[in-house]
Amino acid sequence: MTTHTLDSPRKGGGAEGGFLSKERIIAAPGFNRWLVPPAALAIHLCIGMAYGFSVFWLPLSKALGIKEPIKCGPDVGFFAELFTTTCDWKVSTLGWMYTLFFVLLGSSAALWGGWLERVGPRRAGVVSAVCWCGGMLISALGVHLHQFWLMLLGSGVIGGIGLGLGYISPVSTLIKWFPDRRGMATGMAIMGFGGGAMIGSPLAAELMKRFATDTNIGVAPTFVVMALIYFVFMMAGALGYRVPASNWKPEGWTPPPAQANNAMITRGHVHVSKVWGIPQFWLVWMVLCMNVSAGIGVIGMASPMLQEVFGGSLIGLQVKYGQLDKAQLKDIAVVAAGFTALLSLFNIGGRFFWASLSDKLGRKLTYVVFFVLGGALYASVPASAMGGNKLMFVAAFCLILSMYGGGFATVPAYLADLFGTQMVGAIHGRLLTAWATAGILGPVVVNYMRDYQIGLGLPREQVYNQTMYILVGMLVVGLICNLLVQPVDPKYFMTEAELAEEKRLAHDRAVASQASGSGAGQASTSASPALALLAWAAVGIPLAWGVYRTALSVAKFFN
Repeated sequence: MTTHTLDSPRKGGGAEGGFLSKERIIAAPGFNRWLVPPAALAIHLCIGMAYGFSVFWLPLSKALGIKEPIKCGPDVGFFAELFTTTCDWKVSTLGWMYTLFFVLLGSSAALWGGWLERVGPRRAGVVSAVCWCGGMLISALGVHLHQFWLMLLGSGVIGGIGLGLGYISPVSTLIKWFPDRRGMATGMAIMGFGGGAMIGSPLAAELMKRFATDTNIGVAPTFVVMALIYFVFMMAGALGYRVPASNWKPEGWTPPPAQANNAMITRGHVHVSKVWGIPQFWLVWMVLCMNVSAGIGVIGMASPMLQEVFGGSLIGLQVKYGQLDKAQLKDIAVVAAGFTALLSLFNIGGRFFWASLSDKLGRKLTYVVFFVLGGALYASVPASAMGGNKLMFVAAFCLILSMYGGGFATVPAYLADLFGTQMVGAIHGRLLTAWATAGILGPVVVNYMRDYQIGLGLPREQVYNQTMYILVGMLVVGLICNLLVQPVDPKYFMTEAELAEEKRLAHDRAVASQASGSGAGQASTSASPALALLAWAAVGIPLAWGVYRTALSVAKFFN
């Protein structure tokens, strides 16, 4: 893969008419735009397994001991664990892969977002598939050789790059295909990222069970099988991408006239190289960072939080968490797993619901709802916990997680409204550095505040109260930043000449027939509704299976 600076000339965009070139995927008249969201979902459902990698931590923590972990001695520090072959990895060490996922996701999306805009989603999707699936194969080798540095390199670094490119690959394309429903379009794809773990986690558990023996935990072959399955789906998604001609618009739709109620929707286009210096970019950066920090911190602690706050009442016993025996602790852990599964359903559903609603409310007002309602819900948690009101406690976190997911799905449309659609994918890539920051900030605040409160001797059911008020403070900061967002000053927009040059570099064509080669014209054969139904079934059936498996866990919570 050839990379180049954002201001470099045409080289790096691929040869005219090459199989992966953008010219070959310009859709001809009659193309069914509803074929594009399933292509995006095929990629997002695969890379979304990053959320579910914790299913491997416990098996990997006893990769050598099989039944019980072979603990490392006190002289074996973190760096020694990277190379040791004589003792098992700690769960806390394995968790660094999770951190690398989201740090690399944000940084790679920021670094290569401009490249993606110029070469198109097909090439970016193919690179994403190679990196994500190739990284899993390297991780399988790392498990086989018991070399954790190979797992960090494979899934953490190389896979993290695949995450970033795969995550942003459909954003610009979907927004251009659905100018009338920007929020809904990005919500459909980003819903898939949230749903990836619902499919991948139970699939991984079944595979590990099948491959496990008396001398092998079954993780390495599970990685290999999942990598091959994901590669097929991701390549199908990448090859299914099409981009509209530059003058395309939905039949019968005209852009709404500039009015006071849609003043946030710009008619101009900002170059990605300028966004670092635009105040609105940093305000939206803070909006996303605060929304994600609050939500991601809770996700990581949802299960222990429920167990410690309600203790034995989860299984009908009026005793506190510290008074439970080993068997009772196991029983409430099953209930808490159902709670976590319930949160995942709201996380996924919220991505589509809130992003679609933002098409009606507007992006700014939608985030006002996130911060005001979310702040009120966080503030209510200590009272519902103290009163033993499980229904209020669970309902609050379900709504909070729906808005956490909704924030991810709404922000690409927010960026398109403010900065235009020409380079929205690249701008979104740079904004994802806010996610990388939040991935560190949120868990650190929640985890360290919990440990600090326990150190002060507070009862387990009260250790999260102060944390909730800190998260309210984060949402207040996000609300202020969101209220300060105003339309972008026209001085930042590209001139007509600059926009024309950027379109040339991005291989934009006014009509498909202008593209070199015959590949673009082949897109016109995809107008059949039956083909669209088949594409949706290919991603819908695995997603429905994941929802079903998650619903089984949720049922344990309600029972």
